[in-house]
Amino acid sequence: MAFRPGPGQDPVLTRLRLPLAVTRAGMAAERALRAFWPVFSIVMLALAALMMGLHDLLPVEVVWGGAVLAALGALVAAGWGARRFRWPGRIEALARLDASLPGRPIQALMDNQAIGADDAASAAVWRAHQALMAARAAQARAVRPDLRIADRDPYALRYVAALAFAMALVFGSVWRVGSVADMAPGAAQAAVGPTWEGWAEPPRYTGLPTIYMADVTAETLSLPQGSRITLRFYGEVGALMLAETVSGRVGEVPPASDPVQDFTVAQSGEVRVEGPAGRAWSVFMLPDAAPELRVTGAPQTGAMGELTLPFMATDDYGVETGEAFLTLDLATIERRHGLALDPEPRDDVTVPLPMPIAGNRVAFEETLIEDFSKHPWANLPVTVTLTATDAAGNVGEAAPYAMRLAARRFFDPLAASVAEQRRDILWNRDNATRVAQVLRAVSHRPEGLFRSETAYLRLRVILRRLETQTQIGLTGEVRDEIAEALWDLAVLLEEGDLSDALERLRRAQERLSQAMRDGASDEEIAELMQELREATDEYLRQLSRQAQQNGDPMDPDGQMSENSMQMTQDDLQRMMDRIQELMEQGRMAEAQQALQELQQMMENMRVTQGQGQGGQSEGQRAMEGLAETLRNQQGLSDQAFRDLQDQFNPGGQPGEGQQPGQGQQPGQQPGQGQGQGQGQGEGQSPGDRQAQDGQPGQGVLEESLAQRQRALRDELRRQQGQLPGQGTEEGDAARDALDRAGRAMEGAEDALRENDLAEAIDRQSDAMEALREGMRSLGEAMAQQQEGQTGQGTQGADVQAPGRDPLGRNAGTNGSIGTDEGLLQGDDVYRRARDLLDEIRRRSGEGERPEIELDYLKRLLERF
Repeated sequence: MAFRPGPGQDPVLTRLRLPLAVTRAGMAAERALRAFWPVFSIVMLALAALMMGLHDLLPVEVVWGGAVLAALGALVAAGWGARRFRWPGRIEALARLDASLPGRPIQALMDNQAIGADDAASAAVWRAHQALMAARAAQARAVRPDLRIADRDPYALRYVAALAFAMALVFGSVWRVGSVADMAPGAAQAAVGPTWEGWAEPPRYTGLPTIYMADVTAETLSLPQGSRITLRFYGEVGALMLAETVSGRVGEVPPASDPVQDFTVAQSGEVRVEGPAGRAWSVFMLPDAAPELRVTGAPQTGAMGELTLPFMATDDYGVETGEAFLTLDLATIERRHGLALDPEPRDDVTVPLPMPIAGNRVAFEETLIEDFSKHPWANLPVTVTLTATDAAGNVGEAAPYAMRLAARRFFDPLAASVAEQRRDILWNRDNATRVAQVLRAVSHRPEGLFRSETAYLRLRVILRRLETQTQIGLTGEVRDEIAEALWDLAVLLEEGDLSDALERLRRAQERLSQAMRDGASDEEIAELMQELREATDEYLRQLSRQAQQNGDPMDPDGQMSENSMQMTQDDLQRMMDRIQELMEQGRMAEAQQALQELQQMMENMRVTQGQGQGGQSEGQRAMEGLAETLRNQQGLSDQAFRDLQDQFNPGGQPGEGQQPGQGQQPGQQPGQGQGQGQGQGEGQSPGDRQAQDGQPGQGVLEESLAQRQRALRDELRRQQGQLPGQGTEEGDAARDALDRAGRAMEGAEDALRENDLAEAIDRQSDAMEALREGMRSLGEAMAQQQEGQTGQGTQGADVQAPGRDPLGRNAGTNGSIGTDEGLLQGDDVYRRARDLLDEIRRRSGEGERPEIELDYLKRLLERF
């Protein structure tokens, strides 16, 4: 809208002078920014580059070329902006100010009454309208300018230039802008003449500061090996020259007059700047010494065979990595039995040395903890050589340390024998025949030697495979598989079934007693003592749980009734604390006597517990019946397995492949039902006797096995009908498992009638697995039923597994809060701990993580 000034406009405009001037200035800023933003951007970028000192890092030609391009760009942008810039007029400013007010009052005040001026009423209305518009105009405020130019700068280049300029203001220097004039030809010479500056930068890993050589007043300069010296010459080329003997450079060497000289200190010598204001230094190189290591204590062996070797390492600037090399000391080995042959070639063992996660690595002490129990050199003389490498690549080596490689101690004689034969076969494959003979001799009379049929059967399977592979040629891969199976068997013989708390308690007591007699180390005795504590706690928990289920005279707190010996877990803990105290004081005889008293006390507890088992509940009777069925099924499966072996080895030696109780009927004792000779099989079926005598009768034998399988299936059906827990989830799960066991038994019966022993053994295995699952489900049902009875009348209580905390972990001893279980499980907890600390350190160096997380990680590093 165009303004038409009227006669009465001047007083009105006088009141709007200030808002009008500010609005007009804002309009000028808008148009200047829209027209000249490229000029501003180019100028800010050029100033940022100069303030950051980029011209000092680039050749003179590049600097002046960039300056010319920037000047041309700025001139073109200024011309382009000048053509488009138009200064805002006064009428345009009034129009924008009027548009910001409701009803455009300024235009109304500048208008005149066109008609009705002679009419008094019309004139009165016009004056009232003018008064209203004057009141609105008096509220006028300057209009905010619109400085948005995104439509003209879609790539936001102006923000890039502004950011660069802001960074230059913070990190750069305004005085550097004027130094560009010194780069003009002849400018430096005309001002101050030739000059130089230099820096000596030690390697980063040393942590030493950079030296500005112009400030060094001494004539001698000590620098670490590998320091980098940089010199810059200013002025006429050739006025200043470099002469140095510290780099040892040969061949292509830059001219001494180059403006930039860069070299590394490799030896002691002299550095000299020749020319006006030149300087000279005698440089003494500080050599980077190799790390030094040494073993600080005797190696220790843990209860499970872990090697613990303390060592100390030092370096002038810090150790980066380290390794331990283990070499077999063949000259000191007693070459007899399985070690009489020369060993097969085997690489030396290399393991990394633990390094401090935080702190200084100039001097530190650490402990190498590794498990070599399964290595073929376990328990043999070895030589350990520790090496360490620093950041410069220097390798330090400790003096060879002779020791016997740590190995797991097997207290069970049979387990120790199996482990020894495993070592012999790993020593040399030619020992395979001898190993087979020893294992066959050891297992010749298994009665009373094996605690479980499983261990015996596994030994026979390993023996059979070893003999077969020896005949066709034992390969290294198969040898390693057999060695792994022998190790698992040795562990099984040593530890047995750890779920049997009573057996674990007895083993812990025997191992501790044996260790005290053998004079074991304090660390090993402490670990065995801890194992005894854990075994005792587990046994008491199971004893208490069984007492609650059977109604025996033991309360939930683990205390016998008044008719039995009074003993709580606190009493046991005090006794074990006393035993450990005696051992720490070196009073082994008294500790041995106290341990015997503890064993006698536990035996009395077991006797009392056994006498209290009078009546049995329905669930217990069902559990015992299923256990008997499982044992009978296992015996039947073993018989089928032996018959299958006889089919492939009809000429086998008498007794080969037998196991404890071979040929027995359920309930017989070893030796019952057997005659003096091989053919006298009293108590056996005709098919069994014919099979043992080698006479035709295989079909009769399989028919007999099928009949026994059918009898077991019928017995299982009877037990299934009397199974408790009807209607509960666990009870239904037990019935489903027994249904699967019955179907598997039926399949085994059919396979036996068809003389398919392999299929029958598979089905019998399925039946046994289903029986075990059913027994587990039945046990859970009984436990829930007992828990419901003991918890009857308690309202609002949380239901959770007995003996476990809300997180599912075993509760602490004697009702204490927490858990006795280790939170970091695994075969190598020490390596796992180092991996966790490495991960924490890596995450703490990631700056993009939230500040609260970085603070937390920092506290973790400070703590550990």
